[in-house]
Amino acid sequence: MQALQKLLLLLVLTCHGENGHGSEIMGKVPEDSMLYMVSVQNNRGHICGGFLISEDFVVTAAHCDDSKPTSVVLGTHNLKEAEKTAIKQKYKPKAYEDVGKGDDIMLLELSIKVELNNRVQTVKLPESGINIKENQQCLVAGWGKTTTYGHVENELRMVDVSVVDKEICKTEWKNLPPNVICAGGYGTEAGFCQGDGGGPLVCNETAVGIVSFNKNMACTYPDAPNVYTDVSKYIHWINNIIQSPRLRDSQSCKFCVRKLLL
Repeated sequence: MQALQKLLLLLVLTCHGENGHGSEIMGKVPEDSMLYMVSVQNNRGHICGGFLISEDFVVTAAHCDDSKPTSVVLGTHNLKEAEKTAIKQKYKPKAYEDVGKGDDIMLLELSIKVELNNRVQTVKLPESGINIKENQQCLVAGWGKTTTYGHVENELRMVDVSVVDKEICKTEWKNLPPNVICAGGYGTEAGFCQGDGGGPLVCNETAVGIVSFNKNMACTYPDAPNVYTDVSKYIHWINNIIQSPRLRDSQSCKFCVRKLLL
């Protein structure tokens, strides 16, 4: 398929985008695991996944901001039991323009510091600039659809995926942006689907990637890898925001998006 055709098939994996599909996430997550998982929500409900990295910061995808998130749900794998925590501020890289062009990462500052306990925990982030090895076994989780024409799930689900070599990924994605990881899809039926955007790719209990984009109009496809934002390339950016109260306090609007230089 030509590069232009692939670009036209680029699909954002938020809940509201009816064309945003990928592979399927199948198995339910045990209640005592992945306690860092976050449902990012707007006034209508779940729109994206995310993951808790500190008592008051969540990582998700920048493309999720298209759905105007206002709150998050933590501490449960079942969204029917949800209690919402308001979002105070949102931060995206200054260079972010569109999901297909890279820098698909967003930090959500919560309105309160949440209590870490046996229901809510943070996830480890990778060291800056590390490279994930080809065929490394990882997992991806979310509340997204499990079939192409299905519904967003109430129960958190996960699936094992393998990392795909970057050079192979470039042959399938002619306009592949920098700072990404490819995993899942590509000859399998394992990966993410609509509503999973923003969730983590977890390798060795470390959140190394953020669900970004795939292609096609179905939740099963064999011909292209799923694409994730490479978290290790944004560690300094993340730390600068979390460790700079003056930078955060300089914002005056409740739900504005602060675009910051990497």
